[in-house]
Amino acid sequence: MGLDERRRIKELKEVTIPERVREIEEICGAPIPYEIDWESLAHDAAGLNFIDNLSCHRLNMALRVICQDDMGRQAVREGLTLIKLANVADTGSMSINFDGGVLEMHCAYALGTSGMYGDDEIRNLLLAGL
Repeated sequence: MGLDERRRIKELKEVTIPERVREIEEICGAPIPYEIDWESLAHDAAGLNFIDNLSCHRLNMALRVICQDDMGRQAVREGLTLIKLANVADTGSMSINFDGGVLEMHCAYALGTSGMYGDDEIRNLLLAGL
């Protein structure tokens, strides 16, 4: 892992991800933590540049629709307890799952929008499990 990757991971850990957690709290009324597989991103500068937009932003967009009323906000607060993200090399290795309160997304971040799950997919998966 080079200096650029270490700097980007530090920024994500200390600034970007905490801001996204605060945004989730504004949306649903509770902070929902992220657990990120940093090792899967350690040697992927492009992936590090896209993780926020391709997963965190998309999730928050999905949550805004779900949490449009008190019933939706309560369902998210009670049903979503952790968000796990991991980087994978290609689209064939991608997966998304929501089970036991944990939303887990394995995305090919370096591939940009072709390596992500859209907010509609995320929202529909969450709605089915809440």
